[in-house]
Amino acid sequence: MLMQRVKPLSRILAEGSDEDRGLKRSLGPWALTAMGIGAIIGTGIFVLTGVASATRAGPSLTISFVVAGIVSALAALCYAEVSSKIPISGSAYTYTYATLGEFMAWIVGWALVLEYALGAATVSVGWSGYFTFILHTLFDWNIPQVWQHSHWDMTPGIANLPAAGIILLITALLVKGTRESGTVNAIIVAIKVAVVLFFIVIGVGHINPANYHLPPSPQAGLGGYFPFGIAGMFGGAAFIFFAYIGFDAVSTTAEEARNPSRDLPFGIIVSLVICTILYIVVVAILNGLVPFYTLNVNFPVAYAVDSVGLAWAGVIISFGAIAGLTTVLLVMMYGQTRIFYAMSRDGLIPPLFVQVHPTWRTPWLSQILFGVLIAAAGALFPISILGSVTNMGTLSAFILVAWAVPRLRLRHPELQGSFTLPFGPYIIPVLTMISAAFLIYFLKVGNPVVWGRVPLVWLAFIVWLVVGLIFYFSYGRHRSTVALDEIEGIAVRQPRVN
Repeated sequence: MLMQRVKPLSRILAEGSDEDRGLKRSLGPWALTAMGIGAIIGTGIFVLTGVASATRAGPSLTISFVVAGIVSALAALCYAEVSSKIPISGSAYTYTYATLGEFMAWIVGWALVLEYALGAATVSVGWSGYFTFILHTLFDWNIPQVWQHSHWDMTPGIANLPAAGIILLITALLVKGTRESGTVNAIIVAIKVAVVLFFIVIGVGHINPANYHLPPSPQAGLGGYFPFGIAGMFGGAAFIFFAYIGFDAVSTTAEEARNPSRDLPFGIIVSLVICTILYIVVVAILNGLVPFYTLNVNFPVAYAVDSVGLAWAGVIISFGAIAGLTTVLLVMMYGQTRIFYAMSRDGLIPPLFVQVHPTWRTPWLSQILFGVLIAAAGALFPISILGSVTNMGTLSAFILVAWAVPRLRLRHPELQGSFTLPFGPYIIPVLTMISAAFLIYFLKVGNPVVWGRVPLVWLAFIVWLVVGLIFYFSYGRHRSTVALDEIEGIAVRQPRVN
C-alpha cells in the first residue's frame, strides 16, 4: 500500500537531533511575532500587488488580503501542531513522510521544489523591475526593453536579463558557501518594514478617492470597487496568497520557544494580523494614488509614487525593496536545495544532490543546476504565471500538511506536542484543506487558458506532478532508504488507520 510505507519517526528525530547543538528556549511571543513579520513581508507587497490589482481584483484587493490571510492562519496552526510533535528543522516534506507515507511525501517535496524554484524566479522578476527603475531614475540609463521583458509580458521582449543575472549571482554566492548573518537579516527586516511605513506616510496625502470608484470602461472593467466582480476579488486572494509565504518560519521554532503551546499560536496569528493590516493599508493607498489598471508593472510601489511626482521617494522605496528581495532570493534558493538534499538523503532522488564541494562544503552541483533553471524561468516567463504556479505548489503542500494533523494523532497518540489545535483534530485541518482548494480553483482568474478551457496554471502544475510521479515510480520508490530497509526486512510498516 502506498500510504503504509512511512519513514519511522525514530529515524527522523535521530537525524534531526544533535546533542552538541541543542537549541535554547529563548524566543518569547513578541520575538516570534517579529520573526513572522520579517518572513512574510517581501515579494507579495513590493511586486505582486500591482499585477493582482490590474488584472484580477482592482481596489477590492484589500478584501483579497483578508481572505488570503485567513487561509494562511488556518494552515499555520496546522503547521504549529505538527512541528511541535516533530520538533526538528524540517519541512512539510519531513512531516508528511512521518504521517502520510513516502508517496505523499514525494508529492509534497516535489511541490515544494516548485514553490521554492518558481518563487525565486518570481522574486527575480520583481527585483529586475526595481533595479531598472533605479537605473532610469538616477542615471537616465535604460536597458533595452527587449532585455527587460519576456516574450509573454504585456510589453513583449526576448528575455529579462536582470532577473537572470541576479539569480546567477545568488547561485555563485550560495555555491561558495555564503550564509545569512543574523544581524544583517535583522537589519534587512527593519529596512523592509521601514519602507512599507515610509510608503504609507508619503502616499496617504496623495490619494485621489475617485480611483476607488472608476466608471466602467474597457480598461476599468465593471468599474467601482469590484471591477472584476466577486470572482475577481477571490482571484486576487488566490494570486496574492504569495504575499503570505514564509509564515511557517514561526511554526518551525517549537524547540526554541519558551512556551510553545502559548507563544506559537500568538506569534503566528499576531504576525499575520499585523502583516494583513499593513498590506490592506498599502494596497488602499496604492489604488488611491493611480488607477488600478495602470499597476501591471514589476515595481508597483515605486511606480505609484513616481506617477504622482515623487520620483525621489520611488528611488528610496526601490533600494529598500531590492535589499529585501535579495534576502528573499537567498532564503528561497537555499531552501530549495535543502529540500532536494533531504530527498536525496532519503534515496528518493540520485545521490548527486547530496554531493558537497570538498572545499566549500555546499551542495554545489545541485545549486548550479537549479540556479541555471531558475534564471531561465525568471528570464523567459511573466511574473503572473510564475507567481500563480508557485501558489499552486504551496497550497497543495498546505492541504497535505493539514491532512497530516489527524493522521499523526491517530498513528502516534503517544506524541504529546507543545501545541494542540483547538476544536479537535478535524475542524481546523478540514477548513484548511477546503479553503486551500478554494484558492487553487480561483487561481484560474486572470491566467490564460489552453484548449479553450484548461487554465494554464493548473496544466503547468499537473505536468510537473506527472513528471515527478514518473520519476518516483521509476527510481525513488525502488531506491529509497525505506525501500531498502523493507528488502532487508527491518522497515516498520504503519498499521492501517480506520
